[in-house]
Amino acid sequence: MIITSEIVSIPTTLGAMRTEIFRPAVVGTFPAIIFFSEIFQITGPIRRAASVYAGHGFVVAVPEIFHEFEQPGSVLAYDQAGADRGNYLKKQKEVSSYDADTHALTEYLTSREDICTGSFGAVGVCIGGHLAFRAGMHPKIKATACFYATDIHSSTLGLGGNDDSLSKAGDIHGELLMIWGRQDPHVPDEGRALVYQRLVDCKRTFTWHEFNAQHAFMRDEGHRYDPALALRCYQEVTLFLNRILTRSGLINT
Repeated sequence: MIITSEIVSIPTTLGAMRTEIFRPAVVGTFPAIIFFSEIFQITGPIRRAASVYAGHGFVVAVPEIFHEFEQPGSVLAYDQAGADRGNYLKKQKEVSSYDADTHALTEYLTSREDICTGSFGAVGVCIGGHLAFRAGMHPKIKATACFYATDIHSSTLGLGGNDDSLSKAGDIHGELLMIWGRQDPHVPDEGRALVYQRLVDCKRTFTWHEFNAQHAFMRDEGHRYDPALALRCYQEVTLFLNRILTRSGLINT
């Protein structure tokens, strides 16, 4: 599908959250996905990834995850200074504020009856994978795909570095797709094993993939990008989302 995009400002408990909406450029309603970015916010690779999902028949909302700290439209560079700033900000934000953002996004998308069917999923990469994991605890989110989600195993997201994501995994309502790279230094073998066992213990419905890949292997910039694996993962995720969010695979037009 050919796509279009728009920028909207969504009210939150801590000010306006600039969000870019990608969707098919046809009249109709489609399932909605909240796509949570890396710590660098809405970069070129994130916009291109969102376009892929939109082109498969989804409304994709990409929020600026650090909207209360950075000016609207701020993008952090893929360099040490950008990484340092992003890693600093992720420790300054209350976990409850991340959750409030998810709620604000679902409320906004629910109000967009002109483009959304009312069926919701979440996708995220890196910190966004963790935010998608938490979004799965929202009652409206029925399908969640997490790419190399950081800080779940260590419970170190947010202000104070003591999040409850792992302990609350049993509150995830829908189905999960968890994707990891075995050569990812941010989530070691024992960390992935801890998350896996917790999901088993909670009797969650999930699919688990581990690939021989580095952290951020989906990012189409830099030396860690694996284009063949990225293509396979896009296929896995879009099939997963279609199966759950569209049921029969039909879209209202």
